[in-house]
Amino acid sequence: MKLKKQVTVCGAAIFCVAVFSLYLMLDRVQHDPTRHQSGGNFPRSQISVLQNRIEQLEQLLEENHEIISHIKDSVLELTAHAEGQPVLPHHSPNGSWVLPPESRPSFLSVSPQDCQFALGGKGQSPDLQMLAVYSLLPFDNQDGGVWKQGFDITYEPNEWDTEPLQVFVVPHSHNDPGWIKTFDKYYYDQTQHILNSMVLKMQEDPRRRFIWSEISFFSKWWDNISAQKRAAVRRLVGNGQLEMVTGGWVMPDEANSHYFAMIDQLIEGHQWLEKNIGVTPRSGWAVDPFGHSSTMPYLLKRSNLTGMLIQRVHYAIKKHFAATQNLEFMWRQTWDPDASTDIFCHMMPFYSYDVPHTCGPDPKICCQFDFKRLPGGRINCPWKVPPRAITDANVAERAQLLLDQYRKKSKLYRSKVLLVPLGDDFRYDKPQEWDAQFLNYQRIFDFLNSQPNLHVQVCAGRSGATQGGQCWEVLSGDFFSYADREDHYWTGYYTSRPFYKSLDRVLEAHLRGAEILYSLALAHARRAGADGRYPLSDYALLSNARRNLGLFQHHDAITGTAKEAVAVDYGVRLLHSLTNLKRVIINAAHYLVLGDKDTYRHDPAAPFLSTDDMRPNQDSLPERTVVKLDASPRYLVVFNPLEQERLSVVPVLVDSPHVRVLSEEGQPLPSQLSAHWGSATDTVPDIYQVSVLARLPALGLRVLQLHKSFNSHGVLKSSVRLYLHGRDLAVRKQEAVPVHVFPATAEDFCLENQHLQACFSGHSGLGGGPVPGCFLPGGHP
Repeated sequence: MKLKKQVTVCGAAIFCVAVFSLYLMLDRVQHDPTRHQSGGNFPRSQISVLQNRIEQLEQLLEENHEIISHIKDSVLELTAHAEGQPVLPHHSPNGSWVLPPESRPSFLSVSPQDCQFALGGKGQSPDLQMLAVYSLLPFDNQDGGVWKQGFDITYEPNEWDTEPLQVFVVPHSHNDPGWIKTFDKYYYDQTQHILNSMVLKMQEDPRRRFIWSEISFFSKWWDNISAQKRAAVRRLVGNGQLEMVTGGWVMPDEANSHYFAMIDQLIEGHQWLEKNIGVTPRSGWAVDPFGHSSTMPYLLKRSNLTGMLIQRVHYAIKKHFAATQNLEFMWRQTWDPDASTDIFCHMMPFYSYDVPHTCGPDPKICCQFDFKRLPGGRINCPWKVPPRAITDANVAERAQLLLDQYRKKSKLYRSKVLLVPLGDDFRYDKPQEWDAQFLNYQRIFDFLNSQPNLHVQVCAGRSGATQGGQCWEVLSGDFFSYADREDHYWTGYYTSRPFYKSLDRVLEAHLRGAEILYSLALAHARRAGADGRYPLSDYALLSNARRNLGLFQHHDAITGTAKEAVAVDYGVRLLHSLTNLKRVIINAAHYLVLGDKDTYRHDPAAPFLSTDDMRPNQDSLPERTVVKLDASPRYLVVFNPLEQERLSVVPVLVDSPHVRVLSEEGQPLPSQLSAHWGSATDTVPDIYQVSVLARLPALGLRVLQLHKSFNSHGVLKSSVRLYLHGRDLAVRKQEAVPVHVFPATAEDFCLENQHLQACFSGHSGLGGGPVPGCFLPGGHP
């Protein structure tokens, strides 16, 4: 706008000057003495000369008008394209950098159409909002009798006369991909035997059922079995005997995991199932995560699952929902106005997912129907009443005892359809257990189904058997924090082993960047017909990294609840994948930055680029790379994995304070030199951090140049002022980087420049003490 005004004023001035010059010429001719002497008669030669001059002036005026028009059009064109034109940073007279204005606004306006779900709560409100439920409960933990955390359950014998009770017993084996043992140790000791026995024993009776959820274990087993056994597995899945539930790489933690990793492990498992077995899961199964997030039902719904089961919920919540028959509900997102995110959820009512706490409210009785605990085995019932093998002589009495538990449990639900899990951690690892459980239960099922007066139908079933035809309450919210008894809250895992939690996020970021760069480079190579020279084997590194990241989302991995040796095993896997992803990034960036792609050569022994840090061990902090400056420029390749252009500060360690940073085109970039700290009290000699302000293209690479230069034009050399509360500070002083050390003091102190003053407490070293934290010039906060 300013430029347009200036051009308009200049054009008007030029026009005025031209008109005024013409006026003077005419006036001079009019007052010419020779004109008066000749009586006003002009000679023909003079008239001809005057006409020529007038024509020349007219031509000049016309050309001037065209010039002004061109300038005006140029101004309009520049204004229209101003957003796309780079404006270089430059120095002001006082030596500081003047940064270019943002080419795009740093915020976006939101129209009402963008957030219709937030405009007044359209649609049905949830019947159960967990924040409101928590506020209502007394959390008094009263003794409930045989069901310690609940209440006595009674029923009338004729309640099922008009509609019989349907019971679906679901055999399962929960396999932790690491906890007491490592993932591989569990596989070789137990999991492979469970799956091998499953194939054999399920084929003996078509009435048998089994469910499986951890695809990490299943894929490892699949890679080691014969083609005949794989065909048998596909038949078991096809006829409904074997059901794959949830289908994720693991059963993930729902508190610490980032949603990116939760989605990624779900995709990895679902794609494996589709590719190898040709099946898509329809039911979720989460019996062991320590609390449940509302994110998981949303992801399962969007993955086309129709129902889910959860177990670890605060015992007071379970008791409340059991009393109101709300243990089954439709789980909806809090922001959903039209029920599009609703998914059916079944909450298990009792203490645990093991056999003593799943058939009914009395664990003393239910334990008698865990036939792995038959006398002579390695485990028994803590309540001192062992199971008894089912025979013709005792089947009626034992079946009636078990049916009583089924009926009491069914009273906690609105439906006449009851789900009863039958399993525990690493169950069914021996053929003897398969026989003990299935043969004894089948005798009970046959007896109950043969007695019409009992009004019950029992069979081994699938996980989604309870979803039919009821009007369920709608619930929104989550189930954190979890307590299994008394005041035993499972919240320490939110912060335990923080180093590995951090490494998880680092691997996530590198995986995202590596996938983008690999995809871009491979697409470019294929289009150029150069994919024969590009390392396609990098895809295996990506796949392995996804699986190791997925493995770490397991609810005993990222939570930090595994044994020390198991945590180290996870760390080794994460570091191995991180190292491989850096190779993928280096190979892709190398290919993409080359102007002449024909010169690309992949040499694993001598990579073209190196990364900005490295970790020697799985428990090591990253060691940043120090760029050695010399007469030749060093090049820095920076990648932006976001889909928006970003203005970022890029920190780089160098071995000299004499450094200039240029763009790929040779233009100076604003940068600042800082001391590099080796600890909280000491700087590292001869190593400096250069912070470069660079604009990075969306999903793109930018090349920066680092030059060793004794010309200070490229670096802000403002004095660094340091304060250390209560201790002396040893700093190596150099002329190029003056450092002022303030002694410890109990008085408040301030750091300031021409733009800002920041004040801190001398007692604590923190801002916001007796004095406000920051002041603008003039003392205004």
